[in-house]
Amino acid sequence: MTSTLRLQRQHRRRAAWLRVAILLVLVLVVAAVSLMVGRTFYGPSTIIQVALGEHVPGASYTVGLLRGPRVALALCAGMAFGAAGSVFQLLLRNQLASPDIIGISSGASAVGVFAIIVFRWGQTSVSLAAVAGGIATAVLIYLLSLRDGFRGTRLILVGIGISSILHAVVTWTLSIADAWDLPTATRWLTGSLNDSTWERVVPVAIVVLVLLPLLSVANHQLSALRLGEDIARIVGVPTTVTRVVIIIAAVVLIAVATASCGPLAFVAFMSGPIAIRWAGSSANLVLSSALVGALLVLLADLVAQNFLGVRYPAGVITGTLGAPFLLYLLVRSHRSGGAS
Repeated sequence: MTSTLRLQRQHRRRAAWLRVAILLVLVLVVAAVSLMVGRTFYGPSTIIQVALGEHVPGASYTVGLLRGPRVALALCAGMAFGAAGSVFQLLLRNQLASPDIIGISSGASAVGVFAIIVFRWGQTSVSLAAVAGGIATAVLIYLLSLRDGFRGTRLILVGIGISSILHAVVTWTLSIADAWDLPTATRWLTGSLNDSTWERVVPVAIVVLVLLPLLSVANHQLSALRLGEDIARIVGVPTTVTRVVIIIAAVVLIAVATASCGPLAFVAFMSGPIAIRWAGSSANLVLSSALVGALLVLLADLVAQNFLGVRYPAGVITGTLGAPFLLYLLVRSHRSGGAS
């Protein structure tokens, strides 16, 4: 009996990792297509030449300096949004508890827009301000929810309240904007990969390379915390330290990703539930959610730039997909008696 259960568990793990591998292949395929497709089509051989550093007239500029940074930023920001969203949903045991909903993205957005409109700062300063805003908002929400011990439900409710206040701040800031600042702020708020450069890619790429492996390794602790603090303590997880470290890592991911391309709506929210349904709970949910996030952003930008007649920011597509997905989860949660 024990050997049978062990074999079944191993089979589930192998199947889960196979699905994660399929996700990785899909991400690479969509990234490659994004490099090839545009006003001018470049074949795979040309893309490889540019990637190897060869000079190809036209392609070296278009692929190397325009499409390349755009695809890299979509990949890195998508992974950051997906991983961070999954962490909050697992930690708070609620699929609605993503940074979009509980105010962390709103903090980064509000400070970023304020910096654009009131201070008229440049891209680097706005990015730093957005990171600081996201981190400060997360700290405030966490401290306000700590009364009589940590409660995930209380944190979600506090986060929703803070998010509402920050949305009001954004609305007021936009209302006082000069005509020439409004398009920049609105485009940033929507979430856009326009004007991507390698300089914008570097910070988010470094953060993803450092923190994503950390959170992936902590997937076991996250799974234990998902079952409740008592069970987590029984299996030897230091709950308070683990929770603080994981939250800090997730907040930095979401803040830096938001600073790099704006708050791409619902990517953090959708990635976790989609990853669970695709790869299953036996997979590393942080890693699979990161790949789903990258896939969502890459697909959204590919469609928005090439297949709608008019070029839209990627956030328009993710927002269009995310709103009905939120309604679906709310209806499903109501029917099952609570969000899982």
